[in-house]
Amino acid sequence: MSTPYPFTAIVGQDDLRLGLLLNAVSPAVGGVLVRGEKGTAKSTAVRALAALMPEVPVVPGCRFSCDPGSPDPACPDGPHAEAAGVSRAARTVELPVGASEDRLVGALDIERALSEGVKAFEPGLLADAHRGILYVDEVNLLHDHLVDLLLDAAAMGASYVEREGVSVRHAARFLLVGTMNPEEGELRPQLLDRFGLTVEVSASRDTDERVEVVRRRLAYDDDPAGFAARWAEEESALRERIAAARVLLPRVVLGDGVLRQIAATCAAFEVDGMRADIVMARTATALAAWAGREEVTADDVRQAALLALPHRRRRNPFDAPGLDEDKLDQTLDEAGPQEDGSDDDPDPGPDGGGDGGGGGGVPPQADGDRTPPSASQSDDTPSPAPESAPDTPGRPAGGEQQPVAAAEPFRTKTLSVPGLGEGAAGRRSRARTEHGRTTGAVRPQGALTKLHLAATVQAAAPHQRARGRAGRGLVVRRDDLRQATREGREGNLVLFVVDASGSMAARQRMSAVKGAVLSLLLDAYQRRDKVGLVTFRGKEAEVALPPTSSVDAAAARLESLPTGGRTPLAAGLLKAHDVLRVERLRDPSRRPLLVVVTDGRATGGPEPVALAGRAGRLHRSEGTASVVVDCESGYVRLGLAGELARELGGTAVTLDELRADSIAGLVKDVTAAGRAA
Repeated sequence: MSTPYPFTAIVGQDDLRLGLLLNAVSPAVGGVLVRGEKGTAKSTAVRALAALMPEVPVVPGCRFSCDPGSPDPACPDGPHAEAAGVSRAARTVELPVGASEDRLVGALDIERALSEGVKAFEPGLLADAHRGILYVDEVNLLHDHLVDLLLDAAAMGASYVEREGVSVRHAARFLLVGTMNPEEGELRPQLLDRFGLTVEVSASRDTDERVEVVRRRLAYDDDPAGFAARWAEEESALRERIAAARVLLPRVVLGDGVLRQIAATCAAFEVDGMRADIVMARTATALAAWAGREEVTADDVRQAALLALPHRRRRNPFDAPGLDEDKLDQTLDEAGPQEDGSDDDPDPGPDGGGDGGGGGGVPPQADGDRTPPSASQSDDTPSPAPESAPDTPGRPAGGEQQPVAAAEPFRTKTLSVPGLGEGAAGRRSRARTEHGRTTGAVRPQGALTKLHLAATVQAAAPHQRARGRAGRGLVVRRDDLRQATREGREGNLVLFVVDASGSMAARQRMSAVKGAVLSLLLDAYQRRDKVGLVTFRGKEAEVALPPTSSVDAAAARLESLPTGGRTPLAAGLLKAHDVLRVERLRDPSRRPLLVVVTDGRATGGPEPVALAGRAGRLHRSEGTASVVVDCESGYVRLGLAGELARELGGTAVTLDELRADSIAGLVKDVTAAGRAA
């Protein structure tokens, strides 16, 4: 077994270490989500925490880690007779992003259940993690069906495995720890709220600190055991401090005045529900115990707010998490002084919050100044200069315009890829999935996961006499088993091709165009799509954002998108073709949806309109589903976007028709290229 990196040897990252230690002191805090760029010791710190956790008493031989003092009466390995327990180290169980459902919750032997009536159950990772730590690296990339199972287990403290009427239940209470890189996409709000605390980590910019990080890591890689031995004394001291804080925790007093501060803070930041208040109270209590105090102070409340509220405050999907610390200090001051006398200063100053009780700094606010584009920003953005006549080959290209703010986003109509796919789970297009409504049955190709009971019985029934059936039981063999085929929804690759030429800047249309694309990005965020962004203007097209799960990165690129110059429509379509060709090789099961946002004009070079038509037919020949968002405005319309949609074999919708509340028509499904032929 490899020697883990010592927790006390981690350089810096005070907030990360504090968040993990508070959960070690009080598991009721509810876990921690660690957000940060790659290479910031996120995984190293989590794996090192297990060595500091107190040992767990368990029933000997129980696969579900039952507590000998109060064993689970429904334990599949029970009932447990009274016996002395044994102690073992707390486990850190890692959940791989690509794990199957059976690997997470366990699996039943359906064949034995049907033929013998035996509940043969193989425990999964949730059973292994009971009374320990469940660690999910890259938790934001976890498939939705696994997220649903985690939510159920976290809410009920138990895991249920059901297969066609055969069910098993076992306790599953664990400390949930997740790490993620925000650049790869955000986390579902339901799962985000299940993490008690969140911390932001980033690499230090201090030269001496970076040198020390490298020095220690090289020493560990050369001799892990020797390096750990040099930190054994510090590890032992920290382990003893955790144990002492756990003993002190039940005696910590949470006064009414402090509770009022907690409630006022949660109300001021408009968090949803009451979980934030409860988590803040538990965190503040743990902070006091960690500092060796029996009374919670205002400093504990402030530090608890910085750890428990950033991911719970109301924000748009593209907002970075964080708190306005000036507002936090003002709220705490207004809710005090403490009536129970816990605050000796009757008039605390604005800096009374300090740097957080019990140690640990203030979580850094990443990208705190960036806000999503909105209609209110347009007043502070210079309006684009009126455009002269459209570019022609004989005229020089117009100058670049400053980026304009996006109009207010709106709820869009559903755009989906036709047919039945087999891509990653999502919420956009129809697909064969592991979850959803049952549509049929097939012979299983591997391990049976979703039994189709009726089809299995139907396959076995004709052979009962030949198999010598004598009693009531059904004689079932492997060849009789049938796997249920199910239909659900998949996520797609939505590739935006946005016209940023001078013609789009005329009459301030770009603000409305950006608002429409931002609305589609919000829709893609909710439907768990990957997105990419190609823009074209002047003489060429560029990939502003390669396909990614980070929809907020696309929103940031869109916000800073300038306009001006000619309209190389063909170049934009050809660039999109190159992007899709590469993505088909990388992820062939994820079907693309091409969204071209343009007025349909094409200028620059010889025969630009004909060249754009040929580029459109290239997409159509490869079966790419497409939709053209027609941005043409005014009384006189040339209908060029509609012509482009026909070349692509897709559908054209206007900006007004894109709105979900529009009365222009019903929901428009995208027509696949070549389907109309």
